[in-house]
Amino acid sequence: MIRAHQSRLRRSAPAILAALALTCAPALHAQGPIPTSAANPFFGSVTARPVSDETLKLSLDEAITLGLRNNLGLKEAENHEKSIQGRKNEVLQYFLPTVMLTGDLGVHQQNLAAMGFGPGVIKEFLPLFPGGVLPPGFSEITRDDLTEGKIQFGQMLFSGPVISAWKAAGAAESAAHFEKMSAREEVVQQVASAYLHAIAASSEVDNARAQAATGELLLHHVHEAHLAGVVANLDELRARVQLQAEQQAIIAAQNALEKDLILLKREIGIDPGQKIALTDPAPYSDLALQTPQELCAVAYKNRQDYQTLQNQVVEIKAVHAAYRSQRLPSLSFGGYYGVSQVGGAGSHGNFVAQGTLSFPLFREAKLRGDTEVAQAQLDAVNVQLADLRGKIEQQVRAALLDVNATAQLVEVARSNVDLATRSLADETDRVNSGVDDNLPLVAAQATLASAQSNLVESLYRYNLSKLALARAAGLIESQYRIYLGKSAR
Repeated sequence: MIRAHQSRLRRSAPAILAALALTCAPALHAQGPIPTSAANPFFGSVTARPVSDETLKLSLDEAITLGLRNNLGLKEAENHEKSIQGRKNEVLQYFLPTVMLTGDLGVHQQNLAAMGFGPGVIKEFLPLFPGGVLPPGFSEITRDDLTEGKIQFGQMLFSGPVISAWKAAGAAESAAHFEKMSAREEVVQQVASAYLHAIAASSEVDNARAQAATGELLLHHVHEAHLAGVVANLDELRARVQLQAEQQAIIAAQNALEKDLILLKREIGIDPGQKIALTDPAPYSDLALQTPQELCAVAYKNRQDYQTLQNQVVEIKAVHAAYRSQRLPSLSFGGYYGVSQVGGAGSHGNFVAQGTLSFPLFREAKLRGDTEVAQAQLDAVNVQLADLRGKIEQQVRAALLDVNATAQLVEVARSNVDLATRSLADETDRVNSGVDDNLPLVAAQATLASAQSNLVESLYRYNLSKLALARAAGLIESQYRIYLGKSAR
């Protein structure tokens, strides 16, 4: 049995390496948002609380905290890390002694004739019995009661593949940890983006309602003027058409807001039927820009996906070394001590202690094949690592360009709102003074509505680009508040 155990240890080392090699393939998360929820688990979550009648007030920080607790994509990454930790413990067992305690109690029946002790053979032993006669009741069928207890021990003292497999398991565990941290960054970006999008949608609702309120005042003024015979019926019709268009805009904006809130609730583990109210306004602040070289240096140090790939290189190198070390001898020790008692005739101890030194003589084809496969995997990951460095620089530079461009768009949008507001005020004065009809006034209202909508969109794009820059630098979880211009907690 000890030899069987040692043989199992030698056979299991390649199996461990094969299992670890399956974990070497990178599972990196994309930096950009994936538009379809069916392909992106980060748009799902585990519902953590039942629906209540009260409206749940939700800040951006609270939404991100719930996302980190309940998001489906992060749960999958955490379970993957636990799986890798379990595999590492499996490898650890091959360094530890294996101790087993067994006990047996049984009845054994033997046929002496079947074992070669037939009547002819037994007659030859008759002189050994008293009087040369077999004892009374002697039978060729015998029965023995056997009681046995045994403790077994096995220990692998040296095995190159097992040592290398342990190093590979450690690197795989580190890679899984950084993959989980990358998933946390993905959750922060997805949840913050969804929250900001809902804020923008809420601003669109407020703007639409403000425009409708202005339209109602205009309609009331034109209606009174029409009754007084000051303006024509056409002016009142224009005002009514404009008001209905603004009411339609409210319905569309409210519907878009509700759908954005449902998506946000799905990402953070709140039941879609729960009513929520967002408490944070749209943040805005200028960002202290850094050079692309400075941000790339920060990204190489903090990007979780980059560190994941680096640990996968270490892991595959260890697997490669393990395959090459299969040519080395292995040394193991095993034994057992047992106590046996047969038929109540007293007990006696027995033991075995042995060491086994194994030398592989010829398995060259398999050994070379395993080594070449591991080398190919290592070359592939090294190529991906080099590509990721270029990708990081590309993402950093693109995010910086987006931040600069969207910041300028915000300034232009603010200026357009100011100009449109002044234009609307001037046209309102002209209409009230009877200098002009309400056609230019309706056009001024539409211009202001468009300018306000552009400002909301520009603010949303600006904040989104700052989040993308924080993600590209690997700082989004720790510094998203700084990038968005929110006060420190």
